[in-house]
Amino acid sequence: MSLLVFFVPANRAARRLRYLPFWFNELRYLPLPFLDTFIVQAYQESPAAAQRAINYLINSTNQQTLAARAMVKIAAGELTQCKTTRDMATVADHLAWIPSPPPKELGTALPQFVEVSQSVRAAQEATSLYRQHELLNAPIRQLQTLSESLAISRSATVATTFRPIAQTWLSTLQAAQRTLKERSRQSGEIPQVYIAGPPIDADSASDRFKGRQDLFREIESLTLSPQPPVLLLHGGRRTGKSSLLNYLPRCIGSEIIPLHIDLQGAASATTLRGLAESISRLMIEAAQRSRNARFPYPDEDAIRRDPFPALQQWFLDIERTIRGKRFLLCLDEFERLEEVVAETGSRAPLNFFRYVLQNRRQWILLFSGSHTLDELAPYWSDYLINTRPIRVSYLQEADARELIQRPIDDFPDLYTPSAVDEIIRLTHCQPYLVQLTCSAVVDHLNRHKRQQASLQDIHAVTPAVLEQASANLFRDRYRTITDAERHCLQQLLEEQSAAAMDKRVMRRLVQQREILHQVDEGYDFQIPLFKMYVESQL
Repeated sequence: MSLLVFFVPANRAARRLRYLPFWFNELRYLPLPFLDTFIVQAYQESPAAAQRAINYLINSTNQQTLAARAMVKIAAGELTQCKTTRDMATVADHLAWIPSPPPKELGTALPQFVEVSQSVRAAQEATSLYRQHELLNAPIRQLQTLSESLAISRSATVATTFRPIAQTWLSTLQAAQRTLKERSRQSGEIPQVYIAGPPIDADSASDRFKGRQDLFREIESLTLSPQPPVLLLHGGRRTGKSSLLNYLPRCIGSEIIPLHIDLQGAASATTLRGLAESISRLMIEAAQRSRNARFPYPDEDAIRRDPFPALQQWFLDIERTIRGKRFLLCLDEFERLEEVVAETGSRAPLNFFRYVLQNRRQWILLFSGSHTLDELAPYWSDYLINTRPIRVSYLQEADARELIQRPIDDFPDLYTPSAVDEIIRLTHCQPYLVQLTCSAVVDHLNRHKRQQASLQDIHAVTPAVLEQASANLFRDRYRTITDAERHCLQQLLEEQSAAAMDKRVMRRLVQQREILHQVDEGYDFQIPLFKMYVESQL
C-alpha cells in the first residue's frame, strides 16, 4: 500500500487498482493503510474503476469501513467542487452510485445534498426567471436546516466535513436568487405568484395567505375553553381548508401545538397497524414542523400487537414529555376514515378518537372535510358528539381584493378598477377561482408583453379559466348534487317563476350547497363562472 500510494503518480492510480491486496485475499485482519486515499486518487482519473473497487470492498471483503471512508472523501470532494448552481444541479447524477441508504459514516447529510441538487435542477428548468427565483426557496431552507443540524451533530467528522460545504452552497444559492430577482424585475416580467391548486404552504408562501382571521380567532377561542368541543371544519372543495390548517401554527398561541394530519395518504393503509403507524409518523413530523416539538417515538412492538391501544399509551407518553401544552389534532380529509372502516371491517380508529375526546383533556380534535354531519354515514353520530361546525366559505371581499392586487409585497399595480370588479363578480370571492383567474391574467399579459390588465383582458382569459375550473372543481361539484337540485337549477336557467320551484331544495342550494343566493324576489347563482358551466351541461 505504501508503494502504491507514494510511488504511483496520482494520474495513474486507476490503472494500479488491480494491484490492491484485497483482490487476492478478501479477508484481511491487518490494516491496509492509505487504502481509502488511493481509491479517492483513482476516482479522479476513472470514477467507474473506483466505484467497482468500492463495490467489491463492500460486498466481498471485510473492509467496509475503509470503503465508507473512501465514499465520504469522494462525496465531499464532489460537493466541494460545486461553485455554481449549474454544478449543484448535476452533482446528484455524479453521486447516484452511492448506495441508498448510504453508510452511517455519511450520516444523513449526503441524501439531503442530493435533494438540494434535485431542487436546484428543478429551479433551473422553470419557465420564467421569477419562477426560478421562487423554486430556490426550498433548497435554501433545506440547507439552512442542514447547516443547523450539522452544528450539533454527534459525528465530528461529518460535521467538519459537510457543514462548510452546506454554508458555501447556501451562500451561492442566496446570491443566485438575488440575481434572478433583479433580472426578473429588469426584464419587465410580471411575477407569477398566484397559487391555483395546491394548498398554500406556510413556509414557502406565508405572505400570500389572505383573510380567515375570524376563523383563526374562533378556533383559538374554542381550543382554549375549559371543555373544548370537537371542531368540524367543513366547506366545499378548494375553499382553502388545507391552506388554513397549514397556516394555523402562525395564527394561534404557542400554548397550542397544532398537528395537521392529512388522512388522504394515511387512509390508504389496508391494515389497522398501517394506519396507526402512518398517524404516529405524521404526528411526529407535524409537531416538529409547527412548534419544533420533539415527540417520543411509539412502541413499535406494541403497535404491531394491538395498534390503537398502543397509540393510547403513546398519547399519554407525549403528555408526560411535553407538559403545559394542548394538542390540536387536525384530521384533514377525515371522511377517508370511512374507507378504512370498509376495508378493515373495524371501527377501532373511530373508537380511538372517541377515547381521546373523552379521556385526554389536553387533546382537542378538529375534523376537516367537505361533508357536514348530515352527509356522513349514520355511525358517525356515535363519535362526533358535542361538535362545533365551522364553515370555510368564500373570502371577504376586502380580502379577495387584497389577494388580487397585493398577493405579495412590491407587486406591480396590475389591474384597472373595472378589472378587479369583474374578477370579484365572476368568482364571488371563491379563493381558488380568484387565484386561477389572476394566474391566467398574468400569463396572458406576459405572453403579450404588457403591464396592465383591463376589463377586456379578464374577458379574454375567462374561457380558459372556465375550462380549467370545470376540470378541477365544477365537474365534481355538479356531480355531487341530487337530481332534484339539478332540476331546480334548470328551472332557474329557464327563468321559471320561483313559486314553481321546490322551496326545500332551493333552501338547500342556498344554505348548504352555497350554489344559489336570493336576489330581490328570486334566486341567482352565487358564482357566475359556475352558472356558465351549468348552462353548458343542460
